[in-house]
Amino acid sequence: MKSFILNRHGSLVLPQNLFPETDFCSLETRKKFAAVVKRDLEQKAPTRRDLLEHKRPVAWRHVPKKRDDLFLPALRLAPALLILASIPVGAAVQPAATGSSAPPPVPLVADPCPRRFAAGDVVQNPPALFSSNGVLSVRFSYQHRIDAYNRELFCFMTPDGLQNPTLHVNPGDHLTITVTNNTPALPLTMLLNPPNCGASSMGPSSLNLHYHGTNTSPTCHSDEVIKTIINSGATFQYDVAFPADEPPGLYWYHPHVHGQLERALQGGVAGAIVVDGIENVQPAVSGLRQQILIVRDQAIPGQPAPGGNIPSWDVTLNYVPVLSPADPGATDFVPATLQMQAGEQQLWRVSNSSADTILDLQYVFDGVPQTLQLVAIDGVPVNSQDGAQPGQPIPAKHFRLPPAARVEFIVAAPPASVQLAQLMTLGIDTGPTGDNDPQRPLASIKLVAVADGALVHGADAGAGANDGRDDGRVGLFSALNPRQRRFAGLSSAPVAVRRTLYFDEKTDSSGETTFFMASQGQPEQPFDPNAPASIVATQGTAEEWTVENHTAENHEFHVHQLHFLVESQNNFKINGAHRAPGVTGQYLDTVEVPYWDQNPSHPFPNVKLLVDFRGPDIGNFVYHCHIAEHEDHGMMSIIDVRPPSVAGKASAIQAIGASPAVGPLK
Repeated sequence: MKSFILNRHGSLVLPQNLFPETDFCSLETRKKFAAVVKRDLEQKAPTRRDLLEHKRPVAWRHVPKKRDDLFLPALRLAPALLILASIPVGAAVQPAATGSSAPPPVPLVADPCPRRFAAGDVVQNPPALFSSNGVLSVRFSYQHRIDAYNRELFCFMTPDGLQNPTLHVNPGDHLTITVTNNTPALPLTMLLNPPNCGASSMGPSSLNLHYHGTNTSPTCHSDEVIKTIINSGATFQYDVAFPADEPPGLYWYHPHVHGQLERALQGGVAGAIVVDGIENVQPAVSGLRQQILIVRDQAIPGQPAPGGNIPSWDVTLNYVPVLSPADPGATDFVPATLQMQAGEQQLWRVSNSSADTILDLQYVFDGVPQTLQLVAIDGVPVNSQDGAQPGQPIPAKHFRLPPAARVEFIVAAPPASVQLAQLMTLGIDTGPTGDNDPQRPLASIKLVAVADGALVHGADAGAGANDGRDDGRVGLFSALNPRQRRFAGLSSAPVAVRRTLYFDEKTDSSGETTFFMASQGQPEQPFDPNAPASIVATQGTAEEWTVENHTAENHEFHVHQLHFLVESQNNFKINGAHRAPGVTGQYLDTVEVPYWDQNPSHPFPNVKLLVDFRGPDIGNFVYHCHIAEHEDHGMMSIIDVRPPSVAGKASAIQAIGASPAVGPLK
């Protein structure tokens, strides 16, 4: 074989006698050899069939990209030999873009993270951006500032000054986000084993993005959060492909660096994603005025001790502060204001994007609960996946909304005779060691002749923010759409494996508590991004998981990349809790498991879930408690979903230097 030669670009290349037109960057060391996969072979590969039929790769640049069946050679150095093996292309690593092909950095935006609303202000829809011709391209500058109460605020800013805009896409679209981490650099405190996506070390100023609830790929430059790290000064590009059968509804985006989630969310950095088209799955919402309502939580100035009417955290509604009695100058709760026209119905699309605060939503007229017509939960229109269509909305007098969950419901404006109409959250019994989440009003309803124009675009939207489209109303029904039934048939699918998972906590002699997302039969371990996966599942199957709570506080179970069918909520009453209304029999990505009362004679409260691995996505992703404090302190684990051809094998061929914990990245 000929020796490697230097090409006209200054890169070492493999001679034509082995892989024609394949450009290898440098093979002087093992580390540089790994860069071959990182730079020159990402997503350029023959198919599995090509390899099995021993077809020789030619003209790699001509192979289609974004293919689920792509394979590429993994090259390993042995003392005197070069070994060629076949691995899924996802196991290769694609770093943040570098060199001439790198997207230009997103510059700092003046006056970042504005908080211009006062208590009692009218809630306005966030600014909105819409996809066009199958693509929504967004540029974000990730920034921070310190507010008047010494709280650190975070945000994604577009170059024209939009803060955390709502991102509208259609099923099958691509969401391309170029983000520059423009926050000040802080010391990097943890090394990440390869394969890496971006940086190989992380710390308090690190960043990544999670597209919460979306059924998208857990691969590098898509919805991968374990090894994707964007450190200060770095620019990174995401290309998230939404499946053609993605249910239309409300999703959201937020950072997901382990150990930094609570800090980011309480800093306010979260935005909505709307997969459009719900009117053709649930015609009851056709043409309704919609309010996209994002609840966030934040520290109370002075950090008073929680108890009674003093909550653990204040909340905001689309950045309008909801004051509590502990706030400076406040003696009672001061809610925001929602506008409605007399006699109208509206669709309220609510995301609990808080770090730690549990909500139990209720709509009341002069203290009397009104019926919410639930039309979607966690992005999936209710009763839309099986049975006759359209499915019927679910009537409910209240709805439990744990952190990260979403609910969409129809409400009617109050009659003129009603003195006080409010959206409120009921008090939550979070358990003896849980936070204090008291009953409090979130917004009072104000009847107006004409709704404020800011309701549609938002005060900070800027000219053209919505690209001429109206974010203030749902589209008009045109024809019933049967193509968004991604989870159809799950309830009757054979169960491949049954597992028991549980939440647990251990407090040491110093008072430090470690949180565990554990699997029955395995040692309890706090989350480690370099550790092997706790669960190996097979793509194309369904599993039944029983998720128990062994602790004295509530926990919120969330799994990335997919949804589950809630089969049952068990042992709630004996532990002093009530089943959440409206969720049994529906498809969720986040569900609450209330606390165990610590009585040894009482069984653990649990939920039984049918988890859907029938989609095309394979790779490593996480499941965890979505109370951010708990996740940051270890209550998270990794699952490895493998294709049937490799699932169950004791070992698999890895990319150079790869840990079995995380893959595939591409």
